[in-house]
This record gives sequence, structure tokens and C-alpha cells, in this order.
Amino acid sequence: GKSSMTLKDELTQQLAKFTQASSAQVIKAIETGIDELIADGIAQRAIKQGDQAPEFELPNANGKAVALSSLLSAGPVVLTFYRGGWCPYCNLQLRAYQRILPELAALGAQIVAISPEPPDTSLTTAEKNALEFEVLSDVTSKAARDYRLLYELSDELRDTYIGMGKDLSALNADGGWHLPLPATYVIAQNGRVELANIDPEYRNRLEPADILAAVNALRVDVKQPG
Repeated sequence: GKSSMTLKDELTQQLAKFTQASSAQVIKAIETGIDELIADGIAQRAIKQGDQAPEFELPNANGKAVALSSLLSAGPVVLTFYRGGWCPYCNLQLRAYQRILPELAALGAQIVAISPEPPDTSLTTAEKNALEFEVLSDVTSKAARDYRLLYELSDELRDTYIGMGKDLSALNADGGWHLPLPATYVIAQNGRVELANIDPEYRNRLEPADILAAVNALRVDVKQPG
């Protein structure tokens, strides 16, 4: 059944569906875009394991400001940057992370997700996926920039996205033709990044089991004397 499927399984199914439904031209444009991001080396320049997580203060789905520092004061934070509610891979990822929320809460950790979409769209994404964690709006793309995840879409990709009915200039809060690389971070209470998952192949996402393992490892560290 669905419960035994990994997130990877679900993402693979979604990719197969996309490939079946799309023209060779669209598939090639998307693949070329991914290849260009890999060649660009953006993933290597992003905030990574061992770095200090940049502070942010962003509006949640109800427009209330949420700061990383205040989240960390309560416990470790699982921070995930996603492209938007229009991205089926992102929705699968957010739903998979929702399923581990009780286990994370038991470990004293919480999840927060960030996208470039405005708060009213974040609210729709949260409702559509029945999310019980904060979904924040990176309204000026500052957080994506600070985490060094932001990239501009090529003209070819712009045309491809518009052809797919995804006009980012209308979807993104700042009207920009850019996106964050999907990235998931496990951040310790002292602000240190303990796990960083950044992949230009945006159809890959960090498994929930790997998040739980990283948060569990933090607890072990805390208990050691000295």
C-alpha cells in the first residue's frame, strides 16, 4: 500500500507521469536546465553542513512573522525550501514530511517550509496538503539568496514553464523568474547545520527517515556528559 512507499517511490511515479504526458521538447528543456544547474556548481556554493544557518524572518500563511531564531529557541529545526505549490514533487515532499511530524515533535523538533510564493498561496498549499507546520513566504527571495539557493531561469526554461501554465512572474511574490534549489536542512539549536540536502535534480528530495536519523543524532550529542 501507499504507507510502504518511500518518498523516492512517489517522486519516481510522478516523474514517470510527467514524462508520459510531456512532449520530447519539454522534457529536453527541463533536462537541459538541470544539467546547466549541475554544471554551474550552485549546489556546492549553498549553505552546507557545518555552516551557521542564516537568520530569516518571514510571514507565515496567515501573514504572521516567523523568525528562525525563535523557532530554534524551542528545539532543532528541519528547514525545507520548496519551489511552490504548483510543483507536484514539492507537494509529495511536504506531505511525506507531514507524516513524520508526530515523531519529530516527540524529539522536540519542528519543520518549517519556505517558498517564493505569497502567503495566500502558502495557505492554499498548506490546506491542500493538510500541513500542520509553518509554511513561510520568501516574499523578496532574501532567504533563498542568503542560503545561496536562488537561481534565474534561462529564456528557454521561461518559455517552457509558460507553456506548462507556470508563469513564475505571476506565481512568485516578487515577480522574479527565479527559484530556490530545493534544499532541506536539519539545524541544531545553536544554529549549526547538521545535515544539508541540496540537489539540482529537483525531482530528488531528502527521505523522511534520513531527517529523523539526523534529529535523533542531535539528541545523542546532547546527552553526552562533559
